[in-house]
Amino acid sequence: MSLDRSSVSRVMAAKPRRRVLRWAPVLALASALVSMGGSWAQSSAPIRLLVGYAPGGPVDAAARLFAPVLSRELGQSVVVENRPGAGGVLAGDLVAKSPATGQVLFFGASPTMTISPHVLKAMPFDPAKDVTPIAPILSYANVLVVNKDQPFKTVPELVAYAKANPGKVAYGSAGMGASNHLSGELFAVRTGTTLNHVPYKGNAPAMTDVIGGQINMMFDIIGSARNYVASNRVRAVAVTSRERNASMPDVPSMREVGIADYDVGGWYALYGPAKMPADLVTRLNEATRKALAGDELKNKLIEQGYDIWTGSPQLVSERAARELALWGTVTKGIQVQ
Repeated sequence: MSLDRSSVSRVMAAKPRRRVLRWAPVLALASALVSMGGSWAQSSAPIRLLVGYAPGGPVDAAARLFAPVLSRELGQSVVVENRPGAGGVLAGDLVAKSPATGQVLFFGASPTMTISPHVLKAMPFDPAKDVTPIAPILSYANVLVVNKDQPFKTVPELVAYAKANPGKVAYGSAGMGASNHLSGELFAVRTGTTLNHVPYKGNAPAMTDVIGGQINMMFDIIGSARNYVASNRVRAVAVTSRERNASMPDVPSMREVGIADYDVGGWYALYGPAKMPADLVTRLNEATRKALAGDELKNKLIEQGYDIWTGSPQLVSERAARELALWGTVTKGIQVQ
């Protein structure tokens, strides 16, 4: 069959139209995928992982171990950014007010989400409504450490000294409403003592003053306190969990030294701004689970006294709700700042 010049022209002109029709469904699918949170997936800017405490403290240290592994799982840079103040609330508020694109995330510590709402005069964001829970990360217990030159070396000796010198024993914390603040408040209630609370902008500066003798003691996360104890810069007298901690097997629990009904711990979880797209939450949750499942990160965290805590966003919401109710009872009568 032969084609004249006009027929050839018509055939050639038709080819592009058939090609466009053939690719149209693929292009439509790609457009839909981009609309499902594509601004985050395609961004070349690093993800900002906000930490509400000072550099060098336990929350900061855990976040800096977590960030590069999460970055590898996501295939995108994750950069830790410290915004200390108000027991982590300043960082949480910044995340709450950020666009829900996944570019700004919160390495949230439980005190910010469950204690601060009860002890601050003004809470700038609602932890139950203004942020999106993404994934649980870690849980932990605290340890009571004292300045090594103090006249007390055990919990019973500390209690006796505090009763003989009411208000003269000062303990530091990472800020008003931090878990180590409430650890001290609960300790005072359970032992019938009067203690002087000194809030800092993070655990690290508080520990510096315990070592230097400016304050007598503090409750610190086991993972960050362990090196100070091992180097004999502070003395560990009791852990706040019901049982001894595997990374500090020689340190008794509060229950062992006679302080009944004392079991204080905390956790870290990943949060984003409110109304994050479900596909972003799912992707970040899966990446977090994979990061924590790998031996590289898991072993480092366990060695520092942490327990790996993984699961769904709902698990974070449920635990936060329970502990928010619990600390509401414990904090009654505490002076807010």
